[in-house]
Amino acid sequence: MNHPYLTEDHEIFRSSLRKFLQNEAGPNYEQWEKDRIVPRSFWKKMGNQGFLCPDIDEQYGGSGVDWGFSVIINEELERVGSSLIGIGLHNDIVVPYISEYGTEEQKKRWLPSCTSGDMITAIAMTEPGTGSDLAGIKTTAKLNGDHYIVNGQKTFITNGIHSDLVIVACKTDTGAVPPHKGISLLAIERGAEGFSRGRKLEKVGLHCQDTAELIFEDCKVPKQNLIGEEGKGFQYLMKKLQQERLVVAIAAQVSSEHMFSLTMDYIKAREAFGKTISQFQHVQFKMAEMATDIEMGRAFLDGLIAEHINGRDVVTKVSMAKFKLTEMSRRIATECMQLHGGYGYMEEYEIARRYRDVPVASIYAGTNEIMKVIIAKNLGL
Repeated sequence: MNHPYLTEDHEIFRSSLRKFLQNEAGPNYEQWEKDRIVPRSFWKKMGNQGFLCPDIDEQYGGSGVDWGFSVIINEELERVGSSLIGIGLHNDIVVPYISEYGTEEQKKRWLPSCTSGDMITAIAMTEPGTGSDLAGIKTTAKLNGDHYIVNGQKTFITNGIHSDLVIVACKTDTGAVPPHKGISLLAIERGAEGFSRGRKLEKVGLHCQDTAELIFEDCKVPKQNLIGEEGKGFQYLMKKLQQERLVVAIAAQVSSEHMFSLTMDYIKAREAFGKTISQFQHVQFKMAEMATDIEMGRAFLDGLIAEHINGRDVVTKVSMAKFKLTEMSRRIATECMQLHGGYGYMEEYEIARRYRDVPVASIYAGTNEIMKVIIAKNLGL
């Protein structure tokens, strides 16, 4: 693939990462799915090889490289399996809050462990009663001397079991008008008094990706764990969601490309009525339709990534890509399973797992309905 934002250095990096994943992730992935978790030892290996947070400054343990390297990591992890999204979340969604809004002391304290794999991060926005309505969160944080006292519950938290540092959206001012002005971000560390984990949630797909409930009962958090300024949490979240949604769009595109490739191999090998099923016009038309969608998706996405790397505000286009590419991958999963016939419904065929893993992408990182609200608003409607 000829991505416009990638150089020879990027491609050398891709081939070493791909080799690493073929050795360390590919052969173990099915077992991780059965165990319902990716072992911490894999995170450590990723860190040792420089595959965690490569864009972090060298003084904090990163490589200080451009975001194109992160794109490659997200693409190659998705090729192995969608349940590895927790790594992209750590690299490109949570850690940037610390590197952009954290104090020098916070960066020195946390970033080196984030790049080595010793510290796994999560972000906690969603609550049992609030999903898309972020301004309506109920988790509170009241300053009491040198500590915030946090009370509330979060759910559907990616990396919820493994996380050593969780960035928690909470209300530091419950009377703020409008309500989103009262939201702040606190970094809560594993072992904090009053912080516990609820259930590891059983999901339809993404089986080895650990998702959990987090509970805060009079949880004591040092006030120096405030990320940025009090009351600016909502603003920070809105700014960083562009990259989060782009990461989801990248995974959806790669998933579509991968399912197409699996199906191409299958239809050329499978015979029916004295010929391979790839020779039937109906099958050819289905493949032609999918190939066209995938090609157009890739062209739009590549242009968007290049703009994002150059620091442009592409919120509207990212919302379009997130909505369109996740819908596309869901449709392609269905079409590809159908073309596999009965075998497509068997666990030993990878398409069955992909079919389970794909649908949630149109829900997380902001539902596709919310994407349409953003697009409409930015169209001036």
